[in-house]
Amino acid sequence: MNDIETCGTSYRGQFSLPYARVIELLGQPNAQSDGFKTDLEWSFEKDGVVATVYNWKNGPNYTGSGSVEDIALWNIGGFSVKSVYLVSDLLDGQGQIHSDQ
Repeated sequence: MNDIETCGTSYRGQFSLPYARVIELLGQPNAQSDGFKTDLEWSFEKDGVVATVYNWKNGPNYTGSGSVEDIALWNIGGFSVKSVYLVSDLLDGQGQIHSDQ
């Protein structure tokens, strides 16, 4: 896994994309999931901006059914709204991003 400090990040927005497309754009998950409410997690840092991408309560760890390949709704976490912009750049304009900021 990676050593990006994500402790204290919180929900900043979400986007919809099929699992396979997320893997194509972000690569394999590179952060540790909690094994309960999340199944997959990525973390990124660029120019001091930290962002996480993760599923939340919509995968097999939490629901007890389905597979990670069925997940199509992803949360964006970070210390500020800048994390949403970072993820948007990483997704290269794909996926409909909604920010609560």
